[in-house]
Amino acid sequence: MLTDKIRNKESGILLYGITPPKIKHTEEEIQVIAQKHIERISKLPIDGLVLYDIQDESDRTDEKRPFPFIKTLDPCEYSRTYLNDLVIPRVVYRAVGNYDEKTFPIWLELTKENQVHSVFVGAASREQKKPMTLKEAYRLKKEVNDNLCMGGIAIPERHMVKHDEHLRVFSKIDNSCEYFITQCVYNLEASKIFLTDYAKYAKDNEKEVVPIIFTLTPCGSAKTLDFMKWLGISIPNYLEEDLKSSGDILHDSMKLCIDIFRELYTFGRDRGIPIGCNVESVAIRKEEIEASIKLLHEVKKIMEEN
Repeated sequence: MLTDKIRNKESGILLYGITPPKIKHTEEEIQVIAQKHIERISKLPIDGLVLYDIQDESDRTDEKRPFPFIKTLDPCEYSRTYLNDLVIPRVVYRAVGNYDEKTFPIWLELTKENQVHSVFVGAASREQKKPMTLKEAYRLKKEVNDNLCMGGIAIPERHMVKHDEHLRVFSKIDNSCEYFITQCVYNLEASKIFLTDYAKYAKDNEKEVVPIIFTLTPCGSAKTLDFMKWLGISIPNYLEEDLKSSGDILHDSMKLCIDIFRELYTFGRDRGIPIGCNVESVAIRKEEIEASIKLLHEVKKIMEEN
């Protein structure tokens, strides 16, 4: 059971992440998409399904968004209404800035019935108008459903600039976060530096580490690569050039993701950190969806071999 693996601080947690359908779809189209999700995901050897709560991040940067923002269905509603046939634990993202102190407790009450896991996400930028902060969301979680298995976001690349991501993580642990899912990782060095400081701080301050679940995303085109960079994903210049000049960017990004996870899995294990993986499937192209499934099976092999 996913909750037990998290609370026992086990390595090898394997998740699969999807984005709910766009709200522009008709009811019939949503049903079709949901059925495809059920058929695909039910066959996967995963511990849980991640459902993202998408925010418009345009306020975060002045650069033009490569793809237009289209609102998606609420991940909890999509899970509850359309994915009932899936007997897999859910990890539902909650963009807390979309709620206030009246609406958020209503959702927290529902988590008692559904026993979902959740990852609380703060605002995409300081400029974004947000009725509620992460701090307020943590407080309400403790008041309404303290047993909710809650996670947080970790961004290893931010550690290269601010050098305090490990401190952010421990602060969130103090606020009941029991695991962390990273932003998509393409910068191996940043992740290793973060893990090193995370382990050292825990040892120096006699604190327990919790699972760090690294997110991997296959990249199928140069435009997708540009979008990943727009989202704030750190891709070293040499990797960006190698991928954009590749004759098969999807194949090469897959190989890169596999190599990155193999190294991070052993690197974390050697430092006593439980490492997991979340393979994202947020593209709509068949080739990229199939690549995400292949990547997930390759990650599973790495976990079993180690």
